[in-house]
Amino acid sequence: MSQGMTEATLTGRLARFARVGANLGGFAAGAAVARAGGRDFADARNARELRRVLGELKGPVMKIAQVLGNIPDAVPPEYATELAKLQADAPPMGPGFVRRRMAGELGPDWQRHFADFPLEAAAAASLGQVHKARLTSGETVAVKLQYPDMGSAVEADLGQLDLLLALFRRIDSSIDTAEIRDELAARLREELDYAREAKHIRLYRGMLEGVAEVRVPAVFEPLSTPRLLVMEWLEGRKLLGFRDAPEAVRNRLAEALFKAWYKPFYQVGVIHGDPHLGNYTVADASAERAVINLLDFGCVRIFPPSFLEGVNELYRAIETNDEDRAFHAFGLWGFRGLTKELMRILLVWAKFLYGPLLDDRVRLIDENAKPGEYGRATAQKVHAELRKTGTVRIPAEFVFMDRAAIGLGGVFIQLGARLNWARMFQGLIEGFTVEALEARQQAALAAAGFALPPKSGIA
Repeated sequence: MSQGMTEATLTGRLARFARVGANLGGFAAGAAVARAGGRDFADARNARELRRVLGELKGPVMKIAQVLGNIPDAVPPEYATELAKLQADAPPMGPGFVRRRMAGELGPDWQRHFADFPLEAAAAASLGQVHKARLTSGETVAVKLQYPDMGSAVEADLGQLDLLLALFRRIDSSIDTAEIRDELAARLREELDYAREAKHIRLYRGMLEGVAEVRVPAVFEPLSTPRLLVMEWLEGRKLLGFRDAPEAVRNRLAEALFKAWYKPFYQVGVIHGDPHLGNYTVADASAERAVINLLDFGCVRIFPPSFLEGVNELYRAIETNDEDRAFHAFGLWGFRGLTKELMRILLVWAKFLYGPLLDDRVRLIDENAKPGEYGRATAQKVHAELRKTGTVRIPAEFVFMDRAAIGLGGVFIQLGARLNWARMFQGLIEGFTVEALEARQQAALAAAGFALPPKSGIA
């Protein structure tokens, strides 16, 4: 990198850091003044104000906050409710920026690859935007183009994540967020690497091969770079457009989503960590079968087989009411320094998540939740108990698994789907062994182009 580029990157990072820091610092100062006047930091009015401040910033810091809001154990419940409402978007680049960015990735003659390339974005998110284009060979493609200098913006915003978490610690010290912070940073940096996302797509195409209910786009490798990803365009309709469809149709959609997320997780140890409504569309839906398009593979977590052993052990422990087995399972998950008292509090959350998977009947995923509230009441109960007993450190591996479970459960609630979740789950874990999962994971990662570590884990 030239000295000029280095200076420009540093300048951009400092400018972003100053802007984000000023906004968050202003919120912190305002909250402190309100506290001096008798308003507690945990007051819902403070939470709404933080959402407003972050919503104005756009970019990576808002994506970070949105993720925090969807991890029930990460932040106080009042803030989780507000942060979960954030939409991780950003203003799209104008035509001039698009031309310069495309030229930077594919060269000055980049347009020769396309029969049609609209300069207006079809969709814009926090790190980049998507154009619906047509190649000279005739295929319709989704062109995902990263915004300029996003690496600097991410590093600047991660620098402010510590301030955000420090604010939450002043409200509620029952959760140690150190590993949550590191996990968010690692995944967000990975999302900047579109070459890695291309591997994720290949990985999912392999893992879901033969699953007729899920479509994964093909990648056009010659036109893709670490900051440009060209994929097959998959036509589909928004999922929430089916909330009033016949129950049989909604059930088939929920079944397809369950397979898309949990077949890779329980059988290969891989999870799509962002069950945002914009990350899937409906290709086809009927009472007999539904087909969904799975989109955006930037946030994917690959777990060591020992973690999946813990997931299965905890399920069996709850099934048999075996506290010693549960204690061992939490250790496999990565929880350290747990007392039996803390474990019993965490079991409240675990029993909430595993409950539908142990109930062998057709039912709603949560028979008490309203749309948008899945898991909130239980999370509040757990937080209240933890405040009385001590601090628990949430392990890194827990973060995106928990986020996916809550996000997907919320979608099932929106659909009003009634299924036998236990039968579907038991079909995925039948015959589970660590050795078999490790073998499948190694084969899947190798086929997708990942360099394999000595033991299974994040490549």
